[in-house]
Amino acid sequence: MALIVILLCFGVGGGIIGKSKGSSFFLWFLISFCVPFIGVLTTAVYRSDRDELRRECAGCGRILMLHDAICTRCGTEQDFPEVAIAPESQSRRRVPASVDPAG
Repeated sequence: MALIVILLCFGVGGGIIGKSKGSSFFLWFLISFCVPFIGVLTTAVYRSDRDELRRECAGCGRILMLHDAICTRCGTEQDFPEVAIAPESQSRRRVPASVDPAG
């Protein structure tokens, strides 16, 4: 019984950290529940989706992450944009940010 309580605590902790970084609560809950120490550490060092540049889909207009190659809504293949939308963490508005293809 004590093991289940400990696993639930790790799962909830990993889920909360994952959700705060813009990812799925349930995905990180399951990872942290099944692999307690490693799961929570992985969640802590995982990149934050809220800090990633975004772009607008040419087909349907949905806002996608810059690294997405295909739109999950309409299936349109995305070319690398000249201008990207600022990360969600910087602004809730659609502010263009320049993209340097060299890296």
